[in-house]
Amino acid sequence: MWAKVKDWFGFGSDSGHGHHHGHGHDHGPHGHTHGVIDATIASTARGIWAIKWSFVMLLATGVMQIVVVTWSGSVALLADTIHNFADATTALPLWLAFALARRPASRRFHYGLGRVEDLAGIAIVLIILFSAIVAGYEAIDRLFNPRAVTNLGWLIGAGLVGFAGNEAVAVFRIRVGREINSAALIADGYHARTDGLTSLAVVAGALGVWAGFPLADPIVGLLITIAILGIVWQSARSVLTRMLDGVEPELIDEVAHAAAHVPGIEETTEIRARWLGHKLHVDVAIAVDEGLLLAEAQTIADALKHELFEHIPALSVAQIRFVNPTSGHTHAPASVRVDTALARGLLQIADTDAGERMRLRLSRHSADLRAEIQIDRGAGRTERLALLPFDGDHHLLQSAVAPEEPHSFEATLKLTAGDQESEQSFRMEEPDHHH
Repeated sequence: MWAKVKDWFGFGSDSGHGHHHGHGHDHGPHGHTHGVIDATIASTARGIWAIKWSFVMLLATGVMQIVVVTWSGSVALLADTIHNFADATTALPLWLAFALARRPASRRFHYGLGRVEDLAGIAIVLIILFSAIVAGYEAIDRLFNPRAVTNLGWLIGAGLVGFAGNEAVAVFRIRVGREINSAALIADGYHARTDGLTSLAVVAGALGVWAGFPLADPIVGLLITIAILGIVWQSARSVLTRMLDGVEPELIDEVAHAAAHVPGIEETTEIRARWLGHKLHVDVAIAVDEGLLLAEAQTIADALKHELFEHIPALSVAQIRFVNPTSGHTHAPASVRVDTALARGLLQIADTDAGERMRLRLSRHSADLRAEIQIDRGAGRTERLALLPFDGDHHLLQSAVAPEEPHSFEATLKLTAGDQESEQSFRMEEPDHHH
């Protein structure tokens, strides 16, 4: 019984505030703020359809309630009616914003018109604030200028209608939210269920008047006003955060979590994100083995993009940049570009599981290529390191032992393929900070 009660309020194990995807880990809940439709709703036609029908149901509930307001004179019911109308009308600027946001980018608006949703968010906050001011004014006026509340039976009926209307919206949103796997729409459904409880407060106020306490009606009206002001604060904070390019810290954690699933990424050095309307733009800087071929590095970037789109349904654009790592191999000399008639690639001192090794990663090479590094150690002594295919990969040649210290030296890379020979002289310099 208690489990059913918790689930009704959205605290049960199957309340829908988190969801799972097929690759076996939880992507966590999507945040939701009343009055601002979350991207997981707006990104699907089914979600927008749910918003529209919620608008119709709340509007119908408000119309029935306002008829009773004129008969009964109840300021508590007036506050609840204004609340329901405000809930319904917030969908109007969002529909307009969604329509404009679907327009393609142009030479003037390179990122499209997604920002118009921020303006719609401001309009929503003002609508809710206006409803709170009107409801609060009427409740305070009724406290100082009491008027009889009549037709208590109709008043109780209207409160129950308000509860039923919000509960219908709650069931509808939760059901559709679970169909489309939208945690935000589910959360909005539970919020509508909470709104239904404010309608029941109208019933409590009517019962107080019936019991001989006429101030119960304006007091309940003030309590509903306070609830609306709480919604104003929550919505304003969310809208202004997005207008200032703020994102939820959990989103950055989600991007880092996605990067952790991609083999080949040595370090994620920077993550930036911003909302353009209900679409998220992410910029990620990653460090990979600098000896990788361009095609291999691009494969890693593509894998990261795939993970990001799997983890974040609202993601629209993911920019992946390659940068030098902030830690790890900074002690090694800078890599040397190899460009000869027999081969092209990158030569470096790599930190491997077996220790430091000379490594040549090839992007192009002749058949049967053999390579040797001849390091001038002075006093007529030459250190020779043969580079052999590593782990059967003929694009990766590596020495069997580490080069001697120090790692600042003049050297020559000698390449042979059949009866052809070529060589390239180079110098490696140990970084100044390395001792």
